[in-house]
Amino acid sequence: MRCLNWYVTKAFLITFGMAILVLTFAMTGANLIKVLEFVSRGIPMAVFGKYMLFILPRILTFTVPWAVMVSVVLLFGRLSADNEITAMRACGVSIIQIISPILLITFLMTLLCLYLQVEIGPPLLWKSRSMMSNEAAERPMALFEPGSPFGYQEGNSNITISIDDRVGENELRGVHFCKTDLDGNILQEINATRGVIQANQEEMILYFTLYDCMMVNRSEDGRSGVSRGYAKEFRFPFNYGKEINGQRIGERAKYMPVRELLGEIRRTKQMNEDTTKLEIELNKRVAFALSPIAFLLLGMPLAIRTSRRETSIGLFISVILASVYFFSIILFESLDNITWIYPQYLLWIPNIVFQLLGAVMTWRISQR
Repeated sequence: MRCLNWYVTKAFLITFGMAILVLTFAMTGANLIKVLEFVSRGIPMAVFGKYMLFILPRILTFTVPWAVMVSVVLLFGRLSADNEITAMRACGVSIIQIISPILLITFLMTLLCLYLQVEIGPPLLWKSRSMMSNEAAERPMALFEPGSPFGYQEGNSNITISIDDRVGENELRGVHFCKTDLDGNILQEINATRGVIQANQEEMILYFTLYDCMMVNRSEDGRSGVSRGYAKEFRFPFNYGKEINGQRIGERAKYMPVRELLGEIRRTKQMNEDTTKLEIELNKRVAFALSPIAFLLLGMPLAIRTSRRETSIGLFISVILASVYFFSIILFESLDNITWIYPQYLLWIPNIVFQLLGAVMTWRISQR
């Protein structure tokens, strides 16, 4: 029995390791492109490494359950296709005995996902978001790339700055400044031959000075027409500290560790305010953390029933099941404004359905 368990466990661990590497790399792809763009603008590679470490726990909460699904479907599909499951059962080995080591591994993976979801994942995700802003602010030239506009919001206006080239540590060439209202209507345009950036890191303010400016101003009501003029120098600040601190004050629930999230729920209830969105975040984290068990219970009997050795078939089944699960979570999460249906509890439906369906299918297989 020990040799049989080791045989199944080794095959599962090999497949699981390969699956989690591929899935994790695939899910970091979009983040890699974004961060490498900052690296090309002058952000150190060390910051890139820290950023990837910060987002890794969050990514693992998605890839670990999916890797469990892929591994279980591929492994038991092959064992069933090769009649190894039939041979094991003919020797008196039950389905539970066959999957017992995998159940233990999946339980440990569930504990890992739970720890990542409720404790270290959200704060590290917030650090990854704020770190790039801080690093870019300490190196203001990294904010600007020829042909790639840089934008931010100032009051009720949006500011967009684009450049033709960078020179040295703080000089820009061919600067185009555009100020619009929140509806996208242009209020002011400035074309300058060059500009200079000065950073005040103590006050967290960037000072832009544009030279030889051709200016076009439009009234906010659109009735006063357009005025044009020339200015030898035009200066304006960008309070990036206000932007960053504003994000920290309004820190969203998904960035809070579970203790802070529970405290926020209690505080909100004491103020007689709706806590649905906060409860959705809490239930979603726990439901996601328990998804490896649901994926195992459904994936294993489904793989045995299909009995296909081909890897492509197993991968297709895994993608379909994972897509149904994740789409269901996203769907119920989007119902946060319909509080009377209690969407925070609907988030548990995918887990319950997967586990009940998997348990019934496993029982039927064991009764054959």
